[in-house]
Amino acid sequence: MSYDDVADLVTASGAVEMNREGHELRADTVTWNRVSGEVRAIGNVRVTTPQGDVAYGDSVVLTDTLRDGVVENLLLVLEDGGRLAAQRATRINGTTILERAAYSPCAVIDDKGCPKDPTWQINAVRVVHDPVRKRITYKGASLTLLGMPIVALPGLSHPDGSESGGSGLLVPEVRISRNNGGEIALPYYWRIADNRDLTITPHVYTEVLPALEAQYRQLTSLGAFQVSGFVTYGTAVSLDSTGAAIPDSNRSLRAYLDANGRFQLTPAWSITGSGRYVTDRTFLRRYDISEEDRLRSMLDIERVTRNSYISIAGWAFQGLRPNDVGRPQPIALPALDARWRLADPFWDGKIELQANSLMILRTDGQDSQRAFVGARWDRRSITSLGQELLLTAYARGDLYHTANIDPASPSIYRGERGFKSRGIAALAADLRWPFIGNFLGGTQRVTPRVQIVGSPPTHNLSLPNEDARSVDLEDSNLFALNRFPGYDRWEDSSRVTYGVDWALDLPRVAIRTNIGQSYRLNRKPSILPEGTGLADRFSDYVGRTTVKFGRRFSLVHRFRLDKDSFAVRRNEIDAAVGGRKTYAEVGYLRLNRDIPATLEDLRDREEIRLGGRVHFARFWSLFGSTVIDLTDEREDVSSSADGYEPVRHRLGVTYADDCLEIGVTWRRDYQTTGDFKGGNTFMFRVALKNLGR
Repeated sequence: MSYDDVADLVTASGAVEMNREGHELRADTVTWNRVSGEVRAIGNVRVTTPQGDVAYGDSVVLTDTLRDGVVENLLLVLEDGGRLAAQRATRINGTTILERAAYSPCAVIDDKGCPKDPTWQINAVRVVHDPVRKRITYKGASLTLLGMPIVALPGLSHPDGSESGGSGLLVPEVRISRNNGGEIALPYYWRIADNRDLTITPHVYTEVLPALEAQYRQLTSLGAFQVSGFVTYGTAVSLDSTGAAIPDSNRSLRAYLDANGRFQLTPAWSITGSGRYVTDRTFLRRYDISEEDRLRSMLDIERVTRNSYISIAGWAFQGLRPNDVGRPQPIALPALDARWRLADPFWDGKIELQANSLMILRTDGQDSQRAFVGARWDRRSITSLGQELLLTAYARGDLYHTANIDPASPSIYRGERGFKSRGIAALAADLRWPFIGNFLGGTQRVTPRVQIVGSPPTHNLSLPNEDARSVDLEDSNLFALNRFPGYDRWEDSSRVTYGVDWALDLPRVAIRTNIGQSYRLNRKPSILPEGTGLADRFSDYVGRTTVKFGRRFSLVHRFRLDKDSFAVRRNEIDAAVGGRKTYAEVGYLRLNRDIPATLEDLRDREEIRLGGRVHFARFWSLFGSTVIDLTDEREDVSSSADGYEPVRHRLGVTYADDCLEIGVTWRRDYQTTGDFKGGNTFMFRVALKNLGR
């Protein structure tokens, strides 16, 4: 350290460090002019800001606050690891201006520590880094990819990576499809504030008029909500009952609106809502927005406490299938459900009281109203032999009103016109007896299970059926008190249900399987349809098997076997093998229930689903999926399929490293509905780290 009294200069040499207000300077030699306040650093210069950005240079001239100055041959390392290099840089009030500069967030050394060229970089005549706006702006910029100049980027600006998200252009999407021709979508993200943002996406097509998409999101002190929409101008195509297009030359506004949100008003009260609407039935598929065939809108006000639950809800539906007619679509308003758990239960059990009401309205169709009150008592205990015993008592009183029943189809769901009442009661005992022991170096558990349910004859067919139509015997409802899925139908009579669960736990291996059957004790004809597995006194056999080998393999198999012929009535397999980068998935479903065609909710079906991804050469991956409809006329008389009808294929390849992602995806749809034509769609995607977000 030396001091010049005449010039008032302080010179420090050898591993010099200076700190001021979070700014740090390191260099071989530093000279400080106490009169002008200039600090000149030479040799291995390093300047660190409070935000974590680090600047390297051959020589630096700074003010004595260490905030502003000029750097020769600068390398600026940003907080997120991105780099800015320049021949000369000037920093004024925290803003850095670079001349003849280059930017890249990519690594410049490989795994062995050897230098390498970045995957991509931006070269510019002038670059401005504004730490207040957290943005980097370029003048005269061009993009270099894999060492080759690709495209000029006039007016380029992007976030500096110091925070998640920032206003700017997002990753564009390029598609080529049979329906719309070539398409380019260029989203713009506007970060309005820390708690709200807006994304506007114009879509430009070669075969149809442009479209505009927008999404607004906001977080409030009570919750969050979002509103999105998609709008264009074109010809809305009407459909007949077969899905064929009905010619219409009139153009109109075609749009889709989607809004949802949830608000926690108090620790107990909350509001959840969603609204979805589309102007015509083929719009979502035509513009590749969604493949759904039904839109649901709802509003639910809930109160949840330790011992009570109240829900006040409303539901509306919009059917998009070819045979859906808008006017018979139901509106459920209001749908009320309230439950209370008593604090002082009887005989060490649990008592739950329930009150429920539902009003279903249709502009052209059956109207129905329902109200009931019920009580359920459960007592779970462990006997001296280690058996788990669950005793249940259930009672309920229903009141229904039905009008406009003539248009309702099928007729078994209509009920009778006017007011109807019903009383329901049931007693049940469910016994499980687990046996545990060693097996193959692990632990196995064998658990026989028996349930007895008694319920007096109950009125069913005189009441409308709105929520209990898709009934089917499965392993999940075999031991349920009521095998119908809703409230409008009740499974009366007395029955005994029996089965066994088996579990095996080995190192890195877990197996679970169960099988069971039920037997109705009286000879009264069942209201359950033929083919559901519950129509006769003996039910079909149902079960499920789950197998897991570590994290690399899992399989779930669900089945139902005919009680007489052991024919497979339900065969469902879901299997997955592999890890996060390379994996394969297989799904197969066959429903062979032979249910009359009048029950549209219980159609037979057979399909296979395949999907997978193969990771190779470090950064490359190949992925694909397919869905094939194997249903034929023998399984579904309403189907025109030939037993092998592809529904959709998808195949793609992706390159992804630490700062670049390039992907190409091919998809083929085989079904044609209205103005949506089955065919090929190609999607191209390029994402650069810190650009397009």
